[in-house]
Amino acid sequence: QVQLVESGGGLVQPGGSLRLSCAASGIIFRLKTMGWYRQAPGNQRELVARLTSGGITNYADSVKGRFTISRDNAKNTVYLQMNSLKPEDTAVYYCNAVPSFYPWGQGTQVTVSS
Repeated sequence: QVQLVESGGGLVQPGGSLRLSCAASGIIFRLKTMGWYRQAPGNQRELVARLTSGGITNYADSVKGRFTISRDNAKNTVYLQMNSLKPEDTAVYYCNAVPSFYPWGQGTQVTVSS
């Protein structure tokens, strides 16, 4: 049974930082391209960062230079370091494979507000 559990969200002021974590179980994690997605109210879910099994990263233009995706295959965990946060980064953040063919987890809420 596949399970994705996100954590690390919260309320942060503009310019602040957060580190999200996603623990995966039930998949051969080290072979998968993993990604972080986000969904803001009224918007579709979008992919913001992905990391291949070989270590290649890609980012959405909106987060490039501010977010960093990484993984620890020994812990079956993928991370998203978010710096210089902006109010428009406010969303529920999810992890999944890329493409996203596993059941979605509950996500973690990130709110950027003063």
